[in-house]
Amino acid sequence: MRATDLLSIGDIAKRTGLSVSAIRFYEEKGLIESERNRGGQRRFLRRDIRRLSFVLIAQKFGFTIGDIKKHLDTLPNGRTPTKADWAKMSQTFRQDLNRQIDELTRLRDKLDGCIGCGCLSLQSCALYNPADAANVLGDGPRVLLGDDLAPK
Repeated sequence: MRATDLLSIGDIAKRTGLSVSAIRFYEEKGLIESERNRGGQRRFLRRDIRRLSFVLIAQKFGFTIGDIKKHLDTLPNGRTPTKADWAKMSQTFRQDLNRQIDELTRLRDKLDGCIGCGCLSLQSCALYNPADAANVLGDGPRVLLGDDLAPK
């Protein structure tokens, strides 16, 4: 590997639009790796631009650093995701996003009604949660958490 294949943390920051501190954070979390030059300065491979771009996209979708790391750790030798890698990873992302969309849709649709907390303080609680039926399902806003209070 030539020295010109390595980029300073400032160069990586410019190319990705990330702050230097964010790049250090991602390195600390194991999403990228740096080498040190003789002066102790971090040097990154060009492929890290793509890896960091992948991280940014995945975070915009709402995935955690842990989720992202799990996906990146499946790649051999810490390499950058290829088109084929992304196609495979995106299937898992798609499933997770569909679950999130379903959850958000359900929350949105129930937002104007009772949240099923068992407070029995609203007129509509008698309709949504008669006799505090949600209590047997656990603590918290059971209706919004997805529990079905309808008789079976």
